[in-house]
Amino acid sequence: MWNELLGAFAAVATLPNFIVMAAGIWGGVIIGAIPGMTGTMAVTLALPFTFYMPPVTSLLLLVALYKGSTYGGSISAILIKTPGTASAACTVLDGYPLAREGKGGKALNMALVSSCIGDFISNISLIFLAAPLAIFALRVGPPEYFMLMAFSLTIVASISGRSLLLGIVAACLGLLLATVGEDMYGSFRFAMTEDMKSGLGVVPVLIGLFALPEMLKLAVFRPEENTQAMKLGDNRLTMKEFRGSLKSIIRGSFIGVILGAIPGIGPSTAAFFSYSEARRTSKNGDRFGEGELEGIAASESANNGCCGATMIPLLALGVPGDVITGVMLGAFMIHGLTPGPLLFQNNIGEVYSLFIGMLFSSVFLFVAGKLTASGFAKISRIPQQLLLPCIVILCVFGIYSVASSPFDVAVLLVMGIVGFIMMVLNIPAAPFLIAFILGPMFEDNMRRSLAISRGDLGVFFQSWISWGFFALTILFVALTIRREWQKWRSNVRAAN
Repeated sequence: MWNELLGAFAAVATLPNFIVMAAGIWGGVIIGAIPGMTGTMAVTLALPFTFYMPPVTSLLLLVALYKGSTYGGSISAILIKTPGTASAACTVLDGYPLAREGKGGKALNMALVSSCIGDFISNISLIFLAAPLAIFALRVGPPEYFMLMAFSLTIVASISGRSLLLGIVAACLGLLLATVGEDMYGSFRFAMTEDMKSGLGVVPVLIGLFALPEMLKLAVFRPEENTQAMKLGDNRLTMKEFRGSLKSIIRGSFIGVILGAIPGIGPSTAAFFSYSEARRTSKNGDRFGEGELEGIAASESANNGCCGATMIPLLALGVPGDVITGVMLGAFMIHGLTPGPLLFQNNIGEVYSLFIGMLFSSVFLFVAGKLTASGFAKISRIPQQLLLPCIVILCVFGIYSVASSPFDVAVLLVMGIVGFIMMVLNIPAAPFLIAFILGPMFEDNMRRSLAISRGDLGVFFQSWISWGFFALTILFVALTIRREWQKWRSNVRAAN
């Protein structure tokens, strides 16, 4: 074993591999920071360039692009309230308020540190826990998925802000829009045009909901503070701030590892799940959503914790954990590597090389982030009356470049108007988004479970995993009701 590890280390520690990893990380960060340009696009576009590379080098390039784009989404989320990727949507909630306070650099540094720690823990978990977590993932069927999605939807209570009722209204609207398009049986719902038959894309809805309302706010209300540049202020992340968020970083990393190992869950769900748990347990929970560093730490550690974990079912079972690892599966096959149990017998040298390269890529991610953070933070110096029109152009370009679809651009603009109306009415956007993301998985797994059981509701309570998520859902709902009751009583006493 040690000889194979030393051989793998020697195979990875070469100048071409380091150059490829550095280029992949930098390219991923830049692409992830551009609204509409996703990690999936980066990996897909890079795939043809890997045909003539050695197997390990090509896989390291794709992994580096994946990791870089996952972190890069937090940059635009923090500085311009425009998540570069769907997994960075949760980072907006506390990142942008911090940027408005002149602490954009501090927020970027917390996002970077959290991302690197989450990524490193994810890589270690991939190395040591691939087999057990892959077996656990096999036990998760449609009923367990449904219970997990039901529990995840209770996150709405944590991100609804000051009004739970408005948060529930926003979540219901998100669930409604999630039903647009074709269902699992081939029926079309709300498909008023041909383009709507394929549903509404997550990225146009995401960017329209968060980015465009700021532009409309500037155009309609012309507030004085929006015409001034934000000051950078003190952007150093202190050791006290890091220690205060360390618990959420560690917990978020493991949440990302566990959920990332389950095919189809994805980093967006992990980020909101981790954010909800951090808000529930933190002594600063009331400040979440108003500019709390711990909120960024929880979100970014979880979505980057998924990066290595999504490789677990791919390597151990041959089952892609998400869309990006599905593209990577093609890269494995092109180079004669067949993911699954036999991969560890027939190609153990390449597997060890991939593991070691992924650990190196965590270091490259930290270096790339530190070098770019100060430069990106200067974006906040640009007056918003100049910055916001540029953001709109960038958003439209990014959305159109994904599929060359004018319909996606129309969705972007319509959701911008919807987001502006929600802003005026004080309806929170985050519950809308999480419900829109989770809605299809919630519905599909419910219908699959009922199809398997021929309508018997007992199918949802046949495993300990389902019972566990059901108990957590009931507990969380009970705690939410208790909290709202206490809040109502304190308001009544204050009024009297």
